[in-house]
Amino acid sequence: MKISYNWLKQFIKTDWSPEQTSELLTDLGLEVEGLTSFQSVKGGLEGIVVGEVLTCAQHPNADRLKITTVSVGTDAPLQIVCGAPNVAVGQKVPVATIGTTLYTETGEAWTIKKGKIRGEESHGMICAEDELGLGKGHDGIMVLDEKLKTGTLLAEVFKIENDQVFEIGLTPNRADAMSHYGVARDLRAGFTQKDINTELITPSVSAFHVDNRSLRIDVDVVDKNLAPRYCGLTISNIKVADSPAWLQNRLKAIGLTPINNVVDATNYVLHELGQPLHAFDANKITGNKIIVKTLPSGTKFTTLDGVERELHEEDLMICNAEKPMCIAGVFGGTDSGVTQSTTSIFLESAYFNPVSVRKTAKRHALNTDASFRFERGIDPNITEYALKRAALLIEELTDGVVTSDLIDFYPNKIEDFQVRLSFDNAKDLIGEEIPKDIIKRILMSLDIRINNVTETGLGLTVPAFRNDVQREADIIEEILRVYGYNNIKTTEKLNASISNTSKFEDYKLQNIIGNQLVSQGFFETLTNSLTTPDYIKLDSDLKPEHHVEMLNPLSADLSVLRQSMLFSGLESIRHNVNRRREDLKLFEFGKTYHNFTNNLEEFKHLSVLITGNRHENRWNTETKPSDFYYMKGTVEAILTRLGIHKLKASPIQSQVFSEGLTLSFGKTKLVEFGLVKKAILKHFGISQTVLFADFKWDAIIETAKYNRISFTSISKYPEVRRDFALLIDQSVSFESIYKIAKQTEKQLLKGVNLFDVYEGKNLPAGKKSYAVSFTIQDESKTLTDKQIDKIMNKLQTNFEKQLGAELR
Repeated sequence: MKISYNWLKQFIKTDWSPEQTSELLTDLGLEVEGLTSFQSVKGGLEGIVVGEVLTCAQHPNADRLKITTVSVGTDAPLQIVCGAPNVAVGQKVPVATIGTTLYTETGEAWTIKKGKIRGEESHGMICAEDELGLGKGHDGIMVLDEKLKTGTLLAEVFKIENDQVFEIGLTPNRADAMSHYGVARDLRAGFTQKDINTELITPSVSAFHVDNRSLRIDVDVVDKNLAPRYCGLTISNIKVADSPAWLQNRLKAIGLTPINNVVDATNYVLHELGQPLHAFDANKITGNKIIVKTLPSGTKFTTLDGVERELHEEDLMICNAEKPMCIAGVFGGTDSGVTQSTTSIFLESAYFNPVSVRKTAKRHALNTDASFRFERGIDPNITEYALKRAALLIEELTDGVVTSDLIDFYPNKIEDFQVRLSFDNAKDLIGEEIPKDIIKRILMSLDIRINNVTETGLGLTVPAFRNDVQREADIIEEILRVYGYNNIKTTEKLNASISNTSKFEDYKLQNIIGNQLVSQGFFETLTNSLTTPDYIKLDSDLKPEHHVEMLNPLSADLSVLRQSMLFSGLESIRHNVNRRREDLKLFEFGKTYHNFTNNLEEFKHLSVLITGNRHENRWNTETKPSDFYYMKGTVEAILTRLGIHKLKASPIQSQVFSEGLTLSFGKTKLVEFGLVKKAILKHFGISQTVLFADFKWDAIIETAKYNRISFTSISKYPEVRRDFALLIDQSVSFESIYKIAKQTEKQLLKGVNLFDVYEGKNLPAGKKSYAVSFTIQDESKTLTDKQIDKIMNKLQTNFEKQLGAELR
C-alpha cells in the first residue's frame, strides 16, 4: 500500500523527516518496506529556464529549421537551432540548457548536449509541452507568459510538487490503516506516546446540503445481510473533464492513473478515508431505481474490463429495474460507468459483507482497490461521512449540484466491541508492568473509549473500524505496539526447561539428511503444495476422487493440494533449465494430501531430483552425466546415514518411472527411485534425463528407530586386499557376488568392492568381466598368507559353483 507523505500531512501536522516517520510507522506495526521520491514532473524541470527569443532566422541548410538567439538571463545569449513552426522573436519560451536531462514518455532519460545541426551550432533546446512533461502538445514550442522574467527557473513558474511515498507492507488484520486517514490515526498515537501533541485533522463536510430534489432514485436493498448499510444520492449538471493538477498529482504519487474528475474524486476519497465509492451514470439507471440483490446462477454480466462473466447465486449485485450494473464491492459493469457525456450521477457509498465480497472476488479472479478494502472490513460508521465528502468534492470539480436527499439504509447498526482489560493479564503477557496512566493514554490515542476504571482493570469500548480488536489479548497487543516493543527490557536471567526428546525427532533427522545433501552439492527447494488437478493425467496411480480441493482457489492451476511431489519438482527443474541452469541437484521435504474414503490423510516425503552433469566443468575434473547409479549411491548414502540396512530391492511398479527400484525394509516401502518417463518430461518441456527419488519419510522415521549403533575400536592389525577378475554371465549382478562372499566368510571379510566392469571384444558372447576387490582383516592378529589364500580359494570355489564364474 502506497502512502503519500504530503497527503498524510493534510491530516496530521508534523515537521519530522520522511525517514523518521518511516521508523515510527514500522515500530507501530505499519512496516515501511520502501521510501521513494515522486515529482509531479519527472526530473523536476531542473535545468529548464525562461528564455526570450531575440532573433529568428532561416537555417541556410534546412528549410524546416531556424537559427535563433535566446537570452536566458546570462551575459551572452545562446544560439539554438529550432525546428518548431511557431517560434518567433519576442516570445518567452522554456529553454533546456546544456547538461539538462529530459525524459521520454516511457521514462527514458536523455541529456542536452552542445552540437551542430546541419552545420550550425546549437547550445540548448527550446522545448514543447510533451518534452517537459507538462502536457501532450507537440505541434510547436511552448510559449510562456510574456510577463515572466528571463532566466527564471521553470520549476518556480509551474510549482513542481515533490513528495515522498511510503510503501507499507500492510498485514491483513489492519483494515483500519488502509487509507491516509487510518495511517495518520496510528501516527498520532505514536506521537502521543513520544509526548508530541498533535491534532488529527479531518475534512469538514459541514457545507454539504441538498440543492434541489429534481432527480430521485429509489433504493431497495433486498439482501440486508450482504449489504448491512447502503447510502446514495444524485448529483446533476456535472461537466466531466480532466481533474485539476493537485488531484492528479495526489493520485499519481500513489501509482494511480487519473481518468476524469468524477472517477478521480471517488478514488481520492477511497485512498483518503478508506471508503470505496462508485459513481453510476444516472441516465443509465432504468426505472430510476437501485436494487441490491443476488441473481440466479449462470446470469451473464460484462464487467468494465470487457470480460463476460457468469454470476454465482451468492454474488451480490447492484441492479437497476431491468438488469445488473455492478458486482457489489468488486467491479463495475460496462453500461453504467461515467463517460464524457455523463451529466448526472448516482453516487454510492456502502458497507458490504466482507466474507461475501472476498468469495465473489476470488470466484471471478478480480482484485480491485475496492474489494481489497471491503473483504478485510471497512469502517461501517464512515459510510455517510465519506459520501458527503465525495459529493462536496465532485460538486467543486464538476460544477454539479446535489439533486436528491441522502439515502441511508442502515436497519441494524453494527455495534462497537465491549472488552475488559485486566492490568495483571497485561503485565503477564507483556512481561513488564506499564504504568496505568500510560495505558490509558495509549488507548485514548487509538480512539478506544474507557467506560470505567477499577483497581484491577478497565472496561473498554473498541470502535467498529477495529474489527481485529475484540479480545483482551488484542487490546494488550495494541498497547504494546504503541508503547514500543523496543522499550520492553530484556531480563538478565533466562529460564528454560530441558525437554527429553528422542534423537529420532523428525526435525533432527531432516537436519541430518539436509546437511548431508547440501554438502554433496544439492540445493533445498520449497514448492507450492497447491497445484493443478490436470497433473493426475500423467500418473494413472493418482485418482481424481482423491483430490483435496480448495473451496476458494486463487486460480484453476492452484485449486487442489498435490498428491505427488514429482510434478512440483519438475516445475522447478523446468524453471531453471529455461534459464540455462541445466546441472541440477535438488531436494525437498514436503507433504502430499489425499482424500480417501471418509478420511483425509497427508504423508511426509523427501524428494530428490537430479539432472544434467554431476559437477560443473573444471579443467582438472572429468565431467560425467548423472545416471541411475549416481542416484542409487545418493539414496543408499541417505539410508546408511540413518542407520537403515538390510534392505530388499525389487523392480519398481510405478507409472512415472521408465526404470527404477523400490527399496523396502521388511514389508515397508521406504523409497522409490529411477528415471522419469520421457512422456512426463515432454509435458514440462524438459528434454534432458531426470532422475527422481521419493522417500516415504514417515516410514523412514519409524524404521530408523530400530537402528542400534555399536562402537568398536580401530584394529591395530593390518587389512589385506586381494582382487579377482571374474568372467561371469551378463545376467549376474554384483549383489549376487556380494552375498556369496559375505556368506562364505562372515568373520574376516570386511569389504567387497566392484572397481571395474568390462564388456566387449575378446570376451565370449553373453559374458562380462567384473574386477572385484576383497578386504580381509583379523582384529586379533596379523593374517598369514596361508590363511588369506584359504579364504580366497573358498571364495573362488563358491563363485564357480553358484555363478559359473571363471578367473581371467
